[in-house]
Amino acid sequence: MSGKKSSGTEKKIPAKIPKKYILALGVVIVICIAIIAGLMLAKQGPWAGEAAYLPANQESDFMSAGALYCQSVDLANEGNYTGALADADAALAKNVSSLTPLIQANRAGILVALGRNNDAIAAADVAINAAGDINVTHAIAWYNKAHALQGLNRTAEAQAAFVNASTFDPSYLSIPDHL
Repeated sequence: MSGKKSSGTEKKIPAKIPKKYILALGVVIVICIAIIAGLMLAKQGPWAGEAAYLPANQESDFMSAGALYCQSVDLANEGNYTGALADADAALAKNVSSLTPLIQANRAGILVALGRNNDAIAAADVAINAAGDINVTHAIAWYNKAHALQGLNRTAEAQAAFVNASTFDPSYLSIPDHL
């Protein structure tokens, strides 16, 4: 006898979530936290009451766009891509240029999930072409563009986009085996 007791039912081991998805979710959560913290600091910062503040309507638009972006991310993580796209589009409609690259980078991933690969490439290109030291945003945009290109069977371009993503974030270094 083995000494093990069998209860007649075996426990199933849950499937593991790939590290790249956990990492991507972590990046999105950190970005949302950074936006919220930035908003809180802007209201409580040492420059409170000074002219450095945005005019009330611009501050309101920034906060609304940030909240819509975070809702979009949450909906996408829940698999509600249609709702996520609607919130991302509503955030873009606020015309907050400092948030546009981030919103478009994530919007590209939502569009890939919806099978709208050409639209995803256009959204990713907006983020990729944005100036500034926004490495995480550029990495996400290149990564989502790679998946859109892959969906269009543009394999060589997809491989190059994966490599570009990894130049901004080495965690994107692995190119899927099927490319």
